[in-house]
Amino acid sequence: MTASADRLKKEGTILLRTVFSAFVFGAAALASPKSEIEEKCAAREILAERLGKRYSERLTSGGLQGDDTLIEVWTSDKTGSFTVLATHANGISCLIAAGSDWDTFTPVPGRAESVS
Repeated sequence: MTASADRLKKEGTILLRTVFSAFVFGAAALASPKSEIEEKCAAREILAERLGKRYSERLTSGGLQGDDTLIEVWTSDKTGSFTVLATHANGISCLIAAGSDWDTFTPVPGRAESVS
């Protein structure tokens, strides 16, 4: 690859990460919490079990925030629900956002564009 192609690829990757982050944290700001999950924080194992049993959700993506927090996105193809958790190094997860009508977008390689 040429230097300019490498630069465009890197810029596209950065743009996609920025758009995804904006989407996740924008959703976190707008989403209503699930009323069935009474605790906002609990042991990860407990929340993971509840998400699977009550909402048919499974862990579908995630990423590190800082050195000790994992942001997890749990989704259900069956119900369309989603939950965003922040899991800390001590094993405690906290509910950040939850909602419905989750959709997954697949980026086209070599093409950076916003979802409209």
